[in-house]
Amino acid sequence: MEHAIKLTLSYDGYNSKNHQIDLYDVSQALTGFHRTLALTTHLLLNNKVITQAPSLKGAQVFALPAKEGSWRITVGIILSGTFMLGTVSNDTVIGNIIYSAYDYVISESLGFHVDFDKSLGQQYEKYNKNKENDNNKSIPEIKQYQLDSLIEKCLNSFKEMHRPIFKTGTAEYANLSVEIDQVCMNLTPTLDYDTYKYLEEEIIAEQPIIINGYVSSYNSNTFKGRLYNPKEGRPIPFELSEDIKNNSTIGIVVKSLSDNALNKKSREIIYCKLFKTTTKTGRVKSYKIVKISKTEITDIKEDT
Repeated sequence: MEHAIKLTLSYDGYNSKNHQIDLYDVSQALTGFHRTLALTTHLLLNNKVITQAPSLKGAQVFALPAKEGSWRITVGIILSGTFMLGTVSNDTVIGNIIYSAYDYVISESLGFHVDFDKSLGQQYEKYNKNKENDNNKSIPEIKQYQLDSLIEKCLNSFKEMHRPIFKTGTAEYANLSVEIDQVCMNLTPTLDYDTYKYLEEEIIAEQPIIINGYVSSYNSNTFKGRLYNPKEGRPIPFELSEDIKNNSTIGIVVKSLSDNALNKKSREIIYCKLFKTTTKTGRVKSYKIVKISKTEITDIKEDT
């Protein structure tokens, strides 16, 4: 069977440069690697977020023979059952969808912004054009808010993938790459001590600030989403506080999300009073929103 995609996790620096790495650390890292791949693949194939890697349906993740170089492992994802596709072109597109989704999930988890529409959105367009000639089961088209929900389930596993770096220090950094139809590509982030600290550190501001932006993603079940902050140049995860989980606030959120999707050139900004969560270095991780308005909020100063 052909692999829809091959992914390589490689550690380098310190002991791993000489092909040695702490066994327990790397075993935990590989468990995290497998879990994040399984959860991402299951969502893409079955339109459902799971929490346990063995629940993966429609695909299998296989470890492939080791190669020379710094410490590394390559895994292959093979589609199974009704998801097996009959054309090489569709196999390649499916691989690119998995690559784009996994890159989005790990990048956004580590504070790197990936444009959903330009990455995964374009891959779905290619898939929809090709699937007309395929008689097998179609995969669902996953929305951005679903991947954002998946991120929450993967954060601890991404921490574990850093374990050889932060625990025993037998590796200095790690890279992720993919191979699809004999074409190799790197994923956005490099895993290092800084990305680990981004996952680990959380400092909640004592005073609220005002942020202007627009909603790029929202999940009505969790009251969580992402607010694009022009000053940060990226969407920031947010959660509505308990006091504003009402129809009026949610209406503003949904309207902003709709305007962002349909009228990108003329979208209107919204005003949010919120508490900011950052790392020790000041990098913004998330917002806890306590007030949303379509007009300026003047009871405190705007963030500068």
